[in-house]
Amino acid sequence: MTDHSTFTAEPPKRGWFQRMREGLSRSSSKLATGIGDIFTKRKLDEAALHELEELLISADLGPATAARLTANLAKTRFNQEVSAEEIRAALAKDIAEILKPVAKPLAPNAQHTPHVILVVGVNGSGKTTTIGKLAARLREDGKRVMMAAGDTFRAAAIDQLKIWGARTGATVITRAPGSDPAGLAFDAYAQAKAEGYDVLLIDTAGRLHNKANLMAELQKVLRVLRKQDPALPHDCLLVLDATTGQNAHAQVETFKQMTEVTGLVVTKLDGTARGGVLVALAERFKLPVHAIGVGETAEDLRPFEAEAFARSLMGLAG
Repeated sequence: MTDHSTFTAEPPKRGWFQRMREGLSRSSSKLATGIGDIFTKRKLDEAALHELEELLISADLGPATAARLTANLAKTRFNQEVSAEEIRAALAKDIAEILKPVAKPLAPNAQHTPHVILVVGVNGSGKTTTIGKLAARLREDGKRVMMAAGDTFRAAAIDQLKIWGARTGATVITRAPGSDPAGLAFDAYAQAKAEGYDVLLIDTAGRLHNKANLMAELQKVLRVLRKQDPALPHDCLLVLDATTGQNAHAQVETFKQMTEVTGLVVTKLDGTARGGVLVALAERFKLPVHAIGVGETAEDLRPFEAEAFARSLMGLAG
């Protein structure tokens, strides 16, 4: 039976909703301004629907999602006079429906000692920082957490995890820069298992410019883990940087070829007007979105909530 006590989606505190809304303000202001420009004393006719569809695509919601959302509006409001506020509320409702099936908290299974989470993503996506923030939240829940600094080619990534380890009280396993990542993963799992850790978070490299090398490296990590237990890893999280917009789709495709991605974490939503990409990813890939990041601190990475996100994206109050 799965232990759902960890990193579950609690009702959002007002402070978090406010931070998320502020974090998504670049995305929401682009959409709100655009919708306001289209729907000023105007009927929802073909021309208005076309303009709205173009706006949604430009905000990175993607062609398929944009077509679905405008078709839904046409069904119920075609040729009626509508306000911008009504359109935003209707879109938020439909976006929440798209997102609800993928909004799933990350819940380590208490029967796995440790529950192994392999974290992948391109360098610069916020992967190592996300591991540190996940460790902080798991530690708050009283879990014994180990982090393995598996991006052994970046000394900065190793140092980052050491800092998060000191900050959170999580154990950090490191090797000298340039060491074999698979060997590190093997040793970290053996130690975490022997010492009864609840969760093992494994960082990985993300140098996509040499995809063949990266694929070989990740597959070696998977092989050595599965020698110890064929069920490993229990989760494979792909960390995506929202500021890359449509490029996030290519990253999901690439990492799905390399490893069995089980869920997504979307970071840096506060640094972009492209927050709509999360909706496009949900529509296309149907992968669970476990958490989103809207800032620098551990408090700014939280379980993903469909309705709160949809309303924030449309600039609506909670």
